[in-house]
Amino acid sequence: MIFARATALLVIIVTSLLSARADQSPSKRTATPQWFIRWQPVRLVNGTPVVFRVKPPTTAKSLNGTWLGHDLTFTFEPSTRTWYALAGTSLETKPGTYSLTLTAEPEKGMPVSSVKRIRVGAGKYHTIALLIPKKFTEPNAAQVEAINQDKTLKDKAFLQSSTRREWSGGFLSPVNAPVSDVFGTRRTFNGAVESVHKGVDYAVPAGTPVFAVNSGTVILAHPLFFEGNCVVLDHGQGLLTLYLHLSEIGVREGDRIAKGQQIGMSGATGRATGAHLHVAVRWQGMYLNPATLFSLHLPRT
Repeated sequence: MIFARATALLVIIVTSLLSARADQSPSKRTATPQWFIRWQPVRLVNGTPVVFRVKPPTTAKSLNGTWLGHDLTFTFEPSTRTWYALAGTSLETKPGTYSLTLTAEPEKGMPVSSVKRIRVGAGKYHTIALLIPKKFTEPNAAQVEAINQDKTLKDKAFLQSSTRREWSGGFLSPVNAPVSDVFGTRRTFNGAVESVHKGVDYAVPAGTPVFAVNSGTVILAHPLFFEGNCVVLDHGQGLLTLYLHLSEIGVREGDRIAKGQQIGMSGATGRATGAHLHVAVRWQGMYLNPATLFSLHLPRT
């Protein structure tokens, strides 16, 4: 009798334990909300623009972040209910793992944060040698003064970038032509002077129409010593595009420009070995690969 009662008690205890475990099964537990964080391109290298896409674990009224010491302002895309921001890695960024820090401000309650570690690799950039007029490698006193004045003019223009985003959707190529020199090429001029090619060149004859890669505002339209006839568009949030060596400038400073609008014609002004178009992308002070920017899939919001 005692044995039977003990057995029955043991059965009750085991049954209770199994029931408790069943109540804690994955199907009945409350899942902890997770951050959704993706980026394009998937493999980042130095000099690469990148678009971050984020879905916080809670409904947010704003999302901000930092990446490589730069502040990011995210825009909400209602169709996918995700937030996105355009950023980049400079050519000087060394290979390694870096933190993307995110902070979401919810409709109610305290802000929530996340840190995502992202790998940045080394880009493969080649070296070429070029011969150019001596004045571009050994300028005289008057030319040095002109170069310094140009630098002051550019620095002043770069500070005018709006905090408001003006671009929308994907970025277009400024001309329909093959690339003749890629981003990141290390150049040696006249066997001595070295520089890095911080844009892409298009092999187009002089007089080819040049179009804005996205909507923005003209913050510089001026002839410069090295750049030749130059146009700079501000697309907001620290993003600029530069169009160099133009034979003709077709816009004025302060003009609001639509995506695909003609802004000038290609040429060979400034430090150029022949007629072509040089386009550069500058984000918060760093130069990024335009070809990668043109390939990114970006929402229209």
